[in-house]
Amino acid sequence: MAGAERLNRVDWPGKLRVLIATEHGLVRDALRAALEQEEDLTVVGEATDCGAVLAAVASKAPDVAVLSADLPAVDGVRTSCRIKERAPVCAIIVLTDVHAQRLLTDALYCGARGYLTKDCSISELVDAIRAVASGQTLIPPVMLGPLLTDLIDRRREHETALMRLSELSGREREVLALIARGAKTAEIAALLVISPETARTHVQNMLGKLGIHSRLEAATFVIENNLFDHLTPERALAGALGDGKR
Repeated sequence: MAGAERLNRVDWPGKLRVLIATEHGLVRDALRAALEQEEDLTVVGEATDCGAVLAAVASKAPDVAVLSADLPAVDGVRTSCRIKERAPVCAIIVLTDVHAQRLLTDALYCGARGYLTKDCSISELVDAIRAVASGQTLIPPVMLGPLLTDLIDRRREHETALMRLSELSGREREVLALIARGAKTAEIAALLVISPETARTHVQNMLGKLGIHSRLEAATFVIENNLFDHLTPERALAGALGDGKR
């Protein structure tokens, strides 16, 4: 595999490049073996957590990422959000154990195009990879009805989150953007050219205005409400942290 990872997109003309992300080694091996049997597919990388997924997306430029919903620390749905922020052209399929309506809504909201349960067949997964790569969106038919209700509710939640975000000053938005990408106080201070004490003050003011109590809650607030695009131009600051390294 090490040799294969050094190859570029041009080394697989006409093939769809697939990234597999699950913490279970046996599952990764089985998926790789099955997908590599298809003439139009090639597995260009494997990952076990969000950080490895983002690094692989940056270095391997997959056409499709197949993510387990139960990735450790940062789950597959939130990982989808981070992929879409960094690589909008990468199509995403989320694999989960159950037909979880909220999980489906979250996955689609974060940019996933396919949602499959882990009891699907390999042929169904292969068809799904080809479908999402061509721009289609795959949703289990039984979940289509409740999905509309969930999307309406999510829209309301997003609008409420934007109202809360509007209470922040420009500096507090910069701090929130950096916290959402994992920055510590010292990094925030260095990037914004302020003292650590001032950085801590901005963090506390930001948390107070949002009505939350921790940095983790702040990061979750941004990710779950898909607010990264509303933190621009602060995104330029995030680039100083190194995309895909956090």
